[in-house]
Amino acid sequence: MSASIEAARVSARGRLRFSDFALERLASGQCLARVALTWPNAAPFVGESTGLSSQAGEIRCAALACLSAIARAVPDAGLELVGVKAVRAFDATVVIASLATQGKLDGPRVVGSSLVQEDVPRGAALAVLNATNRILTSRQSR
Repeated sequence: MSASIEAARVSARGRLRFSDFALERLASGQCLARVALTWPNAAPFVGESTGLSSQAGEIRCAALACLSAIARAVPDAGLELVGVKAVRAFDATVVIASLATQGKLDGPRVVGSSLVQEDVPRGAALAVLNATNRILTSRQSR
């Protein structure tokens, strides 16, 4: 499918929306994250990822689960996670995610962020979605 046809289909649907998030801490010392995203008036696209059950591992796992759901919703998105990090700023926690086009880690990147109260892994998934919607929106305007 050509990029212009996919951009037209994405534009007709609007922005991807965050539908559901779950993080399980497993007895093996790992975690399992599930993220569900939807287009308006459509069935959800679910992505999963496993990782280490640590603060950094859980936010990375959540970010990768979101990228997996995005890949199901937009098969030619071709994005990969450069990094995700929770930082404390202005008496709040902000999760920042950086994405690149697959195979072009040295190329242009896009950043998304999410202000979180308590659920930092959920904030990581939201930060990835925010970055992705920036990319999809810029594709629509071309």
